[in-house]
Amino acid sequence: MKSFTIALAQFSPHVGNIESNVQKMIEQVNAAKKQNADLIVFPELSTIGYPAEDLLLRPSLNKRTAQAFEQLAAIRDIVLVFGFVNHTEDGQRYNSAAVMKDGQVLGVYNKQNLPNYSVFDEKRYFNEGHQHLVFEYLGHKFGVLICEDIWSINTVQQLTQLNVESVLVLNASPYEVGKPQHRISALKELAKQLNIHVVYNNQVGGQDDLIFDGTSFVINHDGNVALQAPSFKEGLYFAEYEAKDKCYKVVESEPPLETMAEIYQSLVMATRDYIQHSGFPGVILGLSGGIDSALTLAIAVDAIGANKVQAVMMPYTYTSQISVEDATEQANRMGVTFGIAEIHPIVNSFMQTLYPFFGNAPADATEENLQARARGTLLMGLSNKFGNLVLCTGNKSELSVGYCTLYGDMVGGFAVLKDVYKTIVFELAKYRNSIGETPVIPERVITRPPSAELRPDQKDQDSLPAYDVLDAILYAYIEEDLSQQDIIARGFAKDVVEKVIQLVDRNEYKRRQGTIGPRITSRAFSRERRYPIINGWKPGI
Repeated sequence: MKSFTIALAQFSPHVGNIESNVQKMIEQVNAAKKQNADLIVFPELSTIGYPAEDLLLRPSLNKRTAQAFEQLAAIRDIVLVFGFVNHTEDGQRYNSAAVMKDGQVLGVYNKQNLPNYSVFDEKRYFNEGHQHLVFEYLGHKFGVLICEDIWSINTVQQLTQLNVESVLVLNASPYEVGKPQHRISALKELAKQLNIHVVYNNQVGGQDDLIFDGTSFVINHDGNVALQAPSFKEGLYFAEYEAKDKCYKVVESEPPLETMAEIYQSLVMATRDYIQHSGFPGVILGLSGGIDSALTLAIAVDAIGANKVQAVMMPYTYTSQISVEDATEQANRMGVTFGIAEIHPIVNSFMQTLYPFFGNAPADATEENLQARARGTLLMGLSNKFGNLVLCTGNKSELSVGYCTLYGDMVGGFAVLKDVYKTIVFELAKYRNSIGETPVIPERVITRPPSAELRPDQKDQDSLPAYDVLDAILYAYIEEDLSQQDIIARGFAKDVVEKVIQLVDRNEYKRRQGTIGPRITSRAFSRERRYPIINGWKPGI
């Protein structure tokens, strides 16, 4: 038996761009060879990216995959383990991994356990595999698994019965808060229980609403972590197996991120990748002087740079001077392009045009929504003229209860805070201010009571419970799926719980029309929580 080195290629594929992904893989192979790596492991479906959804059904996929194999076959002096779509002669389609050395395919593994829950839809696209792949190299016995397979103890036990020493796991495991730590903790126990080394390589990067955190790792058979790659960062990370000790050498790894740092970095990466992969030259957003747009601006600047970010303040009669000052102050601190566009003429024109229809009907939310829609129209006009992507600035608490305006503040191409509750927005703002030389968000933005400023002296808490109460109820109802009675039993006022649940249920039609945004929880409003708009379900039981 010999010592050897494995390179974990934690990289961000561009979904569907097989040619670009393969070129990137070749670059990583060359870099790994310079570090004398003997094997290199790529993420799940690394040639096409994950999830490719109905691109997997395109008739030219076979030809493109064959071209990818031709390019990778030119590589010498290192073993490649990579993911691809395997179309067999009998018409089956598999989520597969290939082991290749010096142009020869040593084996192909077809994923056995296909997830079909949460954000996963693999049974729509793939057939289940039924055979293991075991290969020997440098006197060491390797097994290959793909993502969900590692969570099936029976599947892993079968590899140990085949005397596998290290299992190479190719992954595209989406991020949610706390998941990186959960993976490591659970697989430490598995490695120790089954006396097997785990080499876990995960995709990194943002893809539509999904975030892939990377956080790849190597765990020795005794449960000790030999290597932990950083989260939200592309790179090559090396694990050296020492034959005399029969384990991977423990190297210094980056410590796990604190929760707010983890969430913040995930949003920055997701925003950057969505903008860049979509080909937008920059972004534009409405900067109101409130905390949601302030945090969104900070994330945008950290994602793509101040020179590619434009902020617009759009005051009306009810906009306070404090809001104008705070928006201007933050824009100056962050060095973004900034302008002020008064919306009085637009709103007044709307009102004049609608007067023959409205007559002397008392003012209500209609007039408030006209202000939001005037702002949305301006932002979309600027986007159309200059090509920048509009960032929505609403949060999950507002979206849950419909505290937002269709075709107003909901317009845009990417909703950065879509899956972030308001209480977390405050914590993220404080976190962002703590990591720079000087705070980028004015303190007054964080400390003063939130307001939409659509009517005189308006405060969010005029219409909603305090955000700590609201978010606790929303979390119980949305994330934990608790019934109305169960939530009331936790000590919340019955009338408040009833109101919040009614608002959540009533506003499904708004969420269905909402902008895509990055997922950080297990119950995001997109792939995971799908309710019929029209239904007769009674929430009382």
